[in-house]
Amino acid sequence: MKKDKRLNYSKAHARYLKSLKKEKVLIAFWQVFVFVAFLGLWELFAQVGVLDPFFFSSPSRIATTLADLASTGNLWIHIWTSLYETIIGFLVATLLGTVIAIVLWWSERLRKIFEPYLIILNSLPKIALGPLIVLWVGSGTSATIVMCVLICIIITTMSMLGAFISCENDKIMLMKSMHASKFQILFKLILPHALPDFISVLKINVGMSWVGTVMGEYLSSKAGLGYLINYGSQMLQLDIVMTSIVLLCILAAGMYLCVSPLEKRYKK
Repeated sequence: MKKDKRLNYSKAHARYLKSLKKEKVLIAFWQVFVFVAFLGLWELFAQVGVLDPFFFSSPSRIATTLADLASTGNLWIHIWTSLYETIIGFLVATLLGTVIAIVLWWSERLRKIFEPYLIILNSLPKIALGPLIVLWVGSGTSATIVMCVLICIIITTMSMLGAFISCENDKIMLMKSMHASKFQILFKLILPHALPDFISVLKINVGMSWVGTVMGEYLSSKAGLGYLINYGSQMLQLDIVMTSIVLLCILAAGMYLCVSPLEKRYKK
């Protein structure tokens, strides 16, 4: 009889796993279908004149522009420039913001002093600092990376600080009762507790770092996808603009795919 129960449970479990697999396949199918349908309708509307190809471009025109840029060799320079600036800005802002959050968690007095300034800095439009950034660090890659860091660092600091503070006080008191030092509380309780929030910050910073890179390249850059968007809009070559936007989406999606496995592994 016990064998029958195990057998019944095994069949039910197999059906459940099969339903999960079917649901994943169905979701993937519809994701691909929506994407292909969007491209198809976009191309169709551009061909029949519902959309003006000059203003909205089309998938075929984007593919042609992409091939032309790739044939000159400049495309890879622009892609590498934006990717390099984004990754550096992403890493610096994430690490530095997390360190600042740890310092503010460590000292309640410092937290009370600087928390209002963090809120003010977060509400400040970073593009307003653009001319100053160029004067401080020069034009080009340095200015773009600084802009990227400024976009992400305050969000990282505030998010991680909130995650540190949200740890249950009962757990902290329990560790203190066991004579744990503040270092032990930080590394054995606070940081593990904040890990899922850290992964969420990584996901947010993926998008925000690309925003910072494009903004920085708009300010002062002679290479990068942001530069291509700016150049295309000034020269009224909107196919270049749309092609650059598509490349930005692809690169941002690639960075997100690098982060998303961490969320599945360390999900609360």
